[in-house]
Amino acid sequence: MPYQNMSLDAFARYVGMDARDVRRQADRGLLPAKKIGGQWRFNRARVTEWLQQEMPGLDQEQLRALDRAMGGRSPGEADELLLTNFMGLEGIDLACQARTKDSVLRELVKLAERTGLLYHADDLLEAVMQREEMCSTALAQGVAIPHPRQVLPFVSAEPMVCLARLPRGIGFGAPDGGLTDIFFLICCHEDQHHLQILARLVRVLGGDTIEELREVEQAGDALQLLIARERAVIGLKA
Repeated sequence: MPYQNMSLDAFARYVGMDARDVRRQADRGLLPAKKIGGQWRFNRARVTEWLQQEMPGLDQEQLRALDRAMGGRSPGEADELLLTNFMGLEGIDLACQARTKDSVLRELVKLAERTGLLYHADDLLEAVMQREEMCSTALAQGVAIPHPRQVLPFVSAEPMVCLARLPRGIGFGAPDGGLTDIFFLICCHEDQHHLQILARLVRVLGGDTIEELREVEQAGDALQLLIARERAVIGLKA
């Protein structure tokens, strides 16, 4: 039952937090929780939306804990490549000519079609447009991560991540008021998997990754850069 309520302890395990920290934050009204019968309860659907909005503001340690929790890994288990396993050269366009928010979203969906994995392009486009109407997925530093508000398990053959880069940034609702020129489209089949990929992507974009993505000239170079960065954040040797 994907939308069942979670207890405080279950929520703590789900997001990789200490239960004591969860209680303190819930008491302060910082978490998407309600008290039922004197106990904190967390609705899974509301938690998913909350995490999508809050994730860009988490620090690297919080992102790492969330990444591992969503992947069902204990602290002693090794991580593995996740983000770049769902990226291919067909889904990368470093010379996208879109000039508006809607046209960027359309071009991203066309990239998804180019992979040969997308079944229902119109459904995906409608979903990402609805998500942007609710709240922009733009981050600081000129990056946006469009994705459906809810996962679409039947829209594609398998999960995918696509990348588009514009020659000039456009207004996309970034929190710092800046222009956006780098876009990642995430399309997953399951909430927990979607959140893990989102957490991994935000981790990978730390440091100088964004500026280096602006410098590469070929799709293969962009993919190799992201693979190297993903290996670095999860501690895999080159």
